[in-house]
Amino acid sequence: MNSSSNPYLIRRIEELNKTANGNVEAKVVCLFRRRDISGNLNTLADSNAREFEEESNQPSLTEQQKHQLKHRELFLSRQFESLPATHIRGKCNVTLLNETDVLAGYLDKEDCFFYSLVFDPVQKTLLADQGEIRVGSKYQAEIPDMLAEDESDTRVQEKLETKVWDPDNQLKDPQIDQFLVVARAVGTFARALDCSSSIRQPSLHMSAAAASRDITLFHAMDTLQKNNYDLAKAMSTLVPQGGPVLCRDEMEEWSASEAMLFEEALEKYGKDFNDIRQDFLPWKSLASVVQFYYMWKTTDRYIQQKRLKAAEADSKLKQVYIPTYTKPNPNQIMVPGSKPGMNGAAGFQKGLSCESCHTAQSPQWYAWGPPNMQCRLCASCWIYWKKYGGLKTPTQLEGAARAGSVSPRAHMTRQEVQGMSPFTRNEGRAKLLAKNRQTFILQTTKLTRVARRVCEDILQPRRAARRPYAPINANAVKAECMIRLPKATKTPSKSKSVPRQSLANIVKELAISAPLKLKASRGPPTPINRNQASQPRVAQSLLGKRGFDSAAGGAFPANGRPYTSGMRTTSQSVIKRQKVSQGEAPNPVVFVATKDTRALRKHLTQSEMRRAARKPHLLVRIKLPPPPPRSVPLLPSSTSETIVLED
Repeated sequence: MNSSSNPYLIRRIEELNKTANGNVEAKVVCLFRRRDISGNLNTLADSNAREFEEESNQPSLTEQQKHQLKHRELFLSRQFESLPATHIRGKCNVTLLNETDVLAGYLDKEDCFFYSLVFDPVQKTLLADQGEIRVGSKYQAEIPDMLAEDESDTRVQEKLETKVWDPDNQLKDPQIDQFLVVARAVGTFARALDCSSSIRQPSLHMSAAAASRDITLFHAMDTLQKNNYDLAKAMSTLVPQGGPVLCRDEMEEWSASEAMLFEEALEKYGKDFNDIRQDFLPWKSLASVVQFYYMWKTTDRYIQQKRLKAAEADSKLKQVYIPTYTKPNPNQIMVPGSKPGMNGAAGFQKGLSCESCHTAQSPQWYAWGPPNMQCRLCASCWIYWKKYGGLKTPTQLEGAARAGSVSPRAHMTRQEVQGMSPFTRNEGRAKLLAKNRQTFILQTTKLTRVARRVCEDILQPRRAARRPYAPINANAVKAECMIRLPKATKTPSKSKSVPRQSLANIVKELAISAPLKLKASRGPPTPINRNQASQPRVAQSLLGKRGFDSAAGGAFPANGRPYTSGMRTTSQSVIKRQKVSQGEAPNPVVFVATKDTRALRKHLTQSEMRRAARKPHLLVRIKLPPPPPRSVPLLPSSTSETIVLED
């Protein structure tokens, strides 16, 4: 189908850019419909939808609502495109599906869609969106009942939590502050002794700033807790025998090149830390990436990038004027007398109904589907098709419209098509048919049988019988039948009752009229020895249909030749043949031409050859030329002279 008959594409605008020639382009993110993905992925999406309905306790929906709800589901992707702004036709709302949402509410809203899965166009996979907001009953904390006044808590506190600070300690606040200053000084001295830290922070000011970070304060307070708030023991723990303790956080552990990679990944993926770690920093842990992000937000680097992005956003286009699209739609079915449209709109039959809502009246009709199907939609269903990519009611022709063309074997599987091939053996065909789907029966309704008689001029049964592969628009025929049915005669046609004979009489008549079949005599087996090939025998054909009778002249077998010396049939093979089944044989009889057979063909005229080819059941008679006289060697004449033999 052409682009004018396809549904609208749904894209999310990221930014608007102005090109050098003055045109406006939109950088967009692609979103896909169900009709854009494969059948296996649709099955996966159906199972995900069923799980969502069970977990969120959605109210029951009708079949039509379920069908229309699939048109509201989209699949987000990471694929970006640049499109001209003139291609924009309207605005819609796409939201992430939440457990608190009611699916039926999307059907009540116009131009409203939802998504819950992410589609990868390259890998052809569907994955759950990582940005899901965990809202619902299964994500809530379980709060135990409140204890009574005299009831004691029997839980083991050590298993529930770990105590890291006691506010009711014996130290005063000035003493704790003095200990924290000592811890910072020890951290600065430890960085001066460390070679790697002296390279990263070459100045004393930078080392002191790094030692004043939260990791040093947390270590100092943890040291007081472990030593029961004894300052002397805590001091000795800060400076053990081997040297002062050096505490580093993620901001110090990461190198400058790793920080640049993180900023590049953050620009591409946003706060999707799983993708950042997988594609840019696989040697880092997920916890390390998250910690570095929140520490990086406290630096001047983050503030500078934020200002640059704000200035860049101010310089970009925020809105653009798009004029109304007024070009004529080539799928419109024009009224008689006007210029005909495209896509087969000029040859539409009268009396056809809408393919979706089956209405017969509409201010404007649109051609829909393949041109040879002669399908059309009313104005409201056409707008629904363009917006949501489907019909309001499920129909069989909707799948044909997606494919763009109708194949006579489009509904068959590959095994069924191979089974219909004349080159497939019977054994292989039986194996293929055993794997096919369950057979089905098409039962004709009364309305269909009546429509065949009333709408015979539209149906054209003779033409349809000659072209069984051409599709028939049954809905249009039935719609026309409903219009013509009240005008047709209401007097039923009188049918003559024909008496039927009993089954016993029919069997007797068939037995009397059946010809008597004689059993063909079976000849001796085919010899293996080449010397026995000249022995006379009566052999059967390859499939055992009838035997070939030898003749020395006169009448010949069907379209055959006299069996002269040196001439053999298929049953007179020199070597032993393998038994061939009836399904594997390409023809009922195989004729092997010999030199004598080809020589006899030369004695047939062209008219006789044509007559034999057109009527192979008639006998062929050949007038053989008389054999040439044999040449007798000349012998010396007898004389009366004596012959003398000398010794």
